[in-house]
Amino acid sequence: MVATDVLQRGVYLTVLGSSYVYVRYRCRYCKRVGEYYVREKDWDPAVLQPARGGMTRGELEKFKQMGPITPEEVVTFRRGLRRFTAFAKEVEQPE
Repeated sequence: MVATDVLQRGVYLTVLGSSYVYVRYRCRYCKRVGEYYVREKDWDPAVLQPARGGMTRGELEKFKQMGPITPEEVVTFRRGLRRFTAFAKEVEQPE
């Protein structure tokens, strides 16, 4: 769940003194609306913060300079993967 899925959020107080945070949300896949209750002491508002991007500016520039992946690079990678897989099987089942 991310902040854009949340329709409403609030505190639900009970007669016994314990309080809960309720979150009303809409599922991004099926579009159904639901509610979820969490004890206030267990609630972490950071849960609804947007996720940070995985790449820094430097990494993004590096990838832009590399250009698109060529068919030769794909073939080389595939061969390396086969060698690695064969090696892993050999290590798992020594004869």
